[in-house]
Amino acid sequence: MLLGAWQYRYFIFSSIKTDFSTKFIRSRLGGAWMILNPLVQVAIFAFILSAVLASKIPGIDSQYAYPIYLMSGILAWSLFTEVVTRCLTLFIDNGNLLKKLVFPKITLPLIVAGSALFNNFLLFLAIIMIFGVLGNLPGTALLWMPLLVVVNIALALGIGLICGVLNVFLRDIGQVVPVILQLLFWFTPIVYMENIIPPEYRAWLPSNPLFHIITGYHDVLLYNRSPDWQQLGIIGVLALFLLALSLFMFRKASAEMVDVL
Repeated sequence: MLLGAWQYRYFIFSSIKTDFSTKFIRSRLGGAWMILNPLVQVAIFAFILSAVLASKIPGIDSQYAYPIYLMSGILAWSLFTEVVTRCLTLFIDNGNLLKKLVFPKITLPLIVAGSALFNNFLLFLAIIMIFGVLGNLPGTALLWMPLLVVVNIALALGIGLICGVLNVFLRDIGQVVPVILQLLFWFTPIVYMENIIPPEYRAWLPSNPLFHIITGYHDVLLYNRSPDWQQLGIIGVLALFLLALSLFMFRKASAEMVDVL
């Protein structure tokens, strides 16, 4: 599978480019919409909640602490959810392609991952510029970002591909996953801080894998310190396990998926 992906690498790169260009065809702002949508969401949350939550961010003495905290979390969340939601319907959307052409099917999730990475990188650049305007540019801890992104996208691909394969045979999965993602968003400290949660409920946060990834983004972008790699290492192992399981399921069910589609 990996050899096939390497042999079709130019197909993957051209598909990522085509995916980006066709998404915004006839749009005057083009790819700027990929940046504007999450930033508008951040602005709404910041405007509504900053007066309530800004003073409760420990270790940060800045009137812009909450918007920075929020943008750091949204950056991680947007990458995760884009990969999961696109993988969810990946095989259904490309059913005709899978039935008519012979090519390494592993290229499809790689195209999704590459496209999501490119979109997230544009958002990252926009957020860094905003940080600069707010006077809070990240420091040398920014060098840890690529590893955080790898863990994030590996977890998203593992979960997304498992759900995508199951969704071919059981379409209820496609309805359940968006609901679970909404619940997961509010169960993850993105728009609120961990310290405002009552202690009896706070103990449940570490059971959420995204909690450690989001915390890593906050450490790097807000506090300018290295993440807790002991916890992220555990999440990385979980992500590799889910990724291996998803590829096993994908390979075993590949022929049956074509028949069902």
